[in-house]
Amino acid sequence: MELSGKKVLVLGGWGLVGSAICRELMKHNPARIIVSSLRKTEAEDAVAQLRKEFPTADPNMFVARWGNIFARVAWKDMDWVDVVSNPQWRWEIINDIYNELTDEILNESYFYSLIQESQPDVVIDCINTATAIAYQDIYKAVNSVRAEIQNNTLKVADVEKLMASVYIPQLIRHIQILYRGLCDANVKVYLKIGTSGTGGMGLNIPYTHSEERPSRVLLAKSAVAGAQTLLLYLMARTPNGPLVKEIKPTAAIAWKKIAFDKVVRRGKPIQLVDMPLENAKKIDGKFKLADNDGIVETNDYFRSVFIDTGENGIFSRAEFEAISSLGQMEIVTPEEIATYAVHEIIGGNTGKDVIQGLDAFTLGPTYRGGFLRNYALNKLKELEKEHQTESIAFELLGPPRLSKLLFEAHLLKLIAGSAKEVLKYSPRELSDKSLEIIKNNINLRTQMLSIGLVILLPDGKTYLRGKEVKIPLANDSGELDFTPENLERWCAEGWVDLRESNFLKWQERIKKIMEQIETQPKDDTSSQFNYNSDFWNNFDTIEEGKLIAWIFENEDKGWRFKR
Repeated sequence: MELSGKKVLVLGGWGLVGSAICRELMKHNPARIIVSSLRKTEAEDAVAQLRKEFPTADPNMFVARWGNIFARVAWKDMDWVDVVSNPQWRWEIINDIYNELTDEILNESYFYSLIQESQPDVVIDCINTATAIAYQDIYKAVNSVRAEIQNNTLKVADVEKLMASVYIPQLIRHIQILYRGLCDANVKVYLKIGTSGTGGMGLNIPYTHSEERPSRVLLAKSAVAGAQTLLLYLMARTPNGPLVKEIKPTAAIAWKKIAFDKVVRRGKPIQLVDMPLENAKKIDGKFKLADNDGIVETNDYFRSVFIDTGENGIFSRAEFEAISSLGQMEIVTPEEIATYAVHEIIGGNTGKDVIQGLDAFTLGPTYRGGFLRNYALNKLKELEKEHQTESIAFELLGPPRLSKLLFEAHLLKLIAGSAKEVLKYSPRELSDKSLEIIKNNINLRTQMLSIGLVILLPDGKTYLRGKEVKIPLANDSGELDFTPENLERWCAEGWVDLRESNFLKWQERIKKIMEQIETQPKDDTSSQFNYNSDFWNNFDTIEEGKLIAWIFENEDKGWRFKR
């Protein structure tokens, strides 16, 4: 796309790659760059640096925004440890992660609010999402809870902290909020700067977090990064959404600056301590991790020469020499990443977009599969005739809405025989006849109830059910209110609905299909149209699967455009 005159939101804009991308964007005359970072000082520092580098730019060109995009608006500037330590907030975190996504959760999310406020044309995400999620260290949380179980001292707070640190539900909710935020703000392009988690090295990576090689925590980071890429791959295959791309650097990214200063670890300068030889300890008994006897405070800080690699921290000269050596992580510069990123956004083909790579190398539908599909369908129909049965739905494929729609279409087939004939009945007649079928066709009724479907009878006040119910989903109490809103939602999601209003909806669907066919020129025999009157057998039959596929594509917008 053309970047001139467009608004760009850069997440992680203070970081090494984010800063380089902001500079690269300025070559293309954007209207505004919103620089977002975790902390206010970072965002404002990034904006100040950009204004210094581009003194002739419009004063409103660079806008600073800050806060934790994984938190609610109310918590965005708070230390996450403090948020999780609060019992009420911790429970709200769990609800935000595990409950169904609602408008309330969306509007309380800082990430969603940031996108809606910014209304960008492009979002460039330089945040190391995998690190932010995986470094909560679920292993430590599990060990704590396991020890408490063994000692019969289990604390609810520790179980809640464990629930709040599970990786995949957090990532899924993050992607859900991202997708809704991008769509609701009509963002055109989303580009992610991802990670492999190991700087491009394999399981033999020597730079790890414990005696394990590699550590579970490091592999968790890589696993989350891979899961995020596949979720972005699915987002990229979602029609009417933004164009989605990801560049995944597989080397150490360097560098931001080279300097002599205090050595900072986890945001704080390292204090120098000492233990004189006369205070040496004897190897006797147990090694105590919290033993400070004999340690002397120097009241000074560790100062040295270092290279700043941004989010990956600072390295000494010798550390950098090792990690950047041939055969180790080696290095890629942030400017190269920025060039690739912006080039992809403006429509270039760098060959570095992993989403495009997955599109190219994943195996989609094949000619042979399509060719043999007709054989499979014909064989299924032969066996139906042989065994005098109808194979409609088992509720193994899901969702319950699929089974519900298939059985409703089958009722129409039993009543009218063809789509044309369905339109000759009144909705009341269709409702009454469907009730007669449910009363008399015990085999069909038991199939519906046994796979977990509920049948709402024509009066809208009585229903049939089996032992298992797919919809509504269970809650903690096992009880849900029969409100009009709930009833309509349950019918839409998975109840076989015998009310007149539902059969009127089915007639409207059939009319829409017929209208689509009527708009096609009668003498057009080209490849322009996917479905014509021949596909629908001139509406002289009802094929349940075809009807539901049309509903999923046209009503539910569930169709694929990549193969």
